[in-house]
Formats: sequence, C-alpha cells, structure tokens
Amino acid sequence: MDKEEAKRTGKQSKESPRGMRQHVSGSPLPSRLVTEKVMRDVHRVMQGQEFQSIEEANAFLARLAGPGLKEALEKAATLSPQQEAQELAYRAMEAPTRKRALPLAQQALAKDPDCVDALVALAAANARSVEDLIARLEKAVEAGERSLGARYFEENKGHFWGILETRPYLRARQQLAELLLDAGRVSEAIGHFEALLDLNPNDNQGVRDILLGCYLAGNELDGARRLSVYTAKTPALSSPGDERWSAFCRGTSRAPEHDLKYARNHNRFVELYLTGKKKLLRAMPDSYSFDSEEEALICVETMGEAWAVRRVSLVAESNAAA
Repeated sequence: MDKEEAKRTGKQSKESPRGMRQHVSGSPLPSRLVTEKVMRDVHRVMQGQEFQSIEEANAFLARLAGPGLKEALEKAATLSPQQEAQELAYRAMEAPTRKRALPLAQQALAKDPDCVDALVALAAANARSVEDLIARLEKAVEAGERSLGARYFEENKGHFWGILETRPYLRARQQLAELLLDAGRVSEAIGHFEALLDLNPNDNQGVRDILLGCYLAGNELDGARRLSVYTAKTPALSSPGDERWSAFCRGTSRAPEHDLKYARNHNRFVELYLTGKKKLLRAMPDSYSFDSEEEALICVETMGEAWAVRRVSLVAESNAAA
C-alpha cells in the first residue's frame, strides 16, 4: 500500500483501549486481526496487477469474494520469508494453547528474526514476570524499528495505521506502553503513547483516552491542554463534551455546573457512571462511537483516579446541576 492510499484509508473506526490489550494465545483472533489478515491477502494478489480503470480494479476485487480469494492466492507469487513468518505469527496468535503457539512463533522467527508479532507471542508465552515481559516487548519494539528503518518512520509518520506493514509494530508498542502503565512506570508509558499519536494522529488504537487519563491522574494539566489542542486540530477525534468532562473531573472547571450541563448534552451516560447511578461493566467494550454509552464507559475508566478523588463533590454538583 503506497502512502497516498494509506492517507485515504487511515481513518478507521475507533477501538477502545481495553480492546487493544495484547492478544493471548488460546483464543480466536480478534476481528480486527482477521480483517488485517484478509487485507494482507488481498494486497498480495493485487501486487503486479495493472488496471486500465477503476472499474476494472473493482471488477477484480469483486472476483475475490468467497472462494475467489483462496483461488487467487494459489496463483499468486511465492511468499517471501517475511511474509511466511507473518502467516506463522498469525497462526501462533490464534493457537488454542501455549504448547501449540510456541513452535509456530519459533518457526516464524527462524524465517524472520524481526517478526514483531512472533516476538510478542513468544514473550507472552515465555515471560516469567511482568518485568521480564516488559523487557521482551521492548525487544519486539526494537525489532520493529530495525525492520522498518529510520527513513521509513520519517517518510510515513502521521499515517502509520493505513500501512498494513506497521500494524504489528503499533500493536507491540501499545502493549508495551500499557504494561508499563500497569507496572507504575507512568512517565515511560506516556512517552510511548505520545509517540504512537505522532505516528497515527487519527488514533485508531485509542491511546489518546489512556494518555488523557495519565495526564489527569498525575495532575499534568499542561499535557492535558496540549492533548486538547491536538484533538481540536484533528476532527476525527473531536468530541464536543470531552474537554468539559475532563475539566470537570480534574477540578479545573471555572463553571462546573455550566460545564456539567454542556457535557451532559453530548454524552449523558458519563454522568450516570461517574456518580455511581449506573454500575460499570466487568469488561470494557472493544469499540465505541462518539456520544455513545460505550464511549462513556471508556471515559470513566481512563479518567480513573482523576475523578475518583472528586467523587463526593462530583455527586453533589451533579445533583445541583440536574
């Protein structure tokens, strides 16, 4: 996929932070990875094809529906070692047990020592502690950077998500950042989240929500303001009530009753969860749309400590503004 195509396809549906937690061997591939694999297959069969018109290209794609893609893959060029490694990595991630995942990941690394997904699968299977897992994920991220190359980062910064080859790297780096956050190494996690936003401004991975929570919990108001400015410049991320909820929950709202009413108009569910009028779900949603109940759940989770310390006053102000 070239850069122009990446720019056109970079805007995807938002996925929640919890929806991006690392995939553990032993469960089916998440739908986003299944889609990614199909996209890779389609890209592979289209390599070398020359179309005289958009209509001709669309007709070719239509023939790939159903068994058409499998038949086209059988006629496609032989896989490169890197492509073979990625296929094995997908199988390792989908393997039902650690015992079956390990050899697949090892086979992938034998073909491509820098196969990021295989390194992550191996890390999840072999890590003996959180710190060990962090160290292994750091090596996976380094492998991705080495494989893509510094020039690649310079040329494609800003639309990484639209390029399939970057997905394993982006996944690994987010997994590392979230693990660092869980381990209390917040400043390191923030650095990775900020870097991910630089690479993927449309934030298809949902790291903006986690980063905002980090800023608010640590009372890093400058960081929260920078993120608000960044969001305002990125229409795909804009949610009118978001800044008001953030200001309200961190206690910096100049007019809390006014801001609460304003935010309520854009997502009434946030207030219900923040004040305990509605119970949180045990499992967070995998995706959300703006102004939805799913967005409210993610909002409450990522604000974490920032809203918890204000819970008493928040309930009072909420009732007063009702």
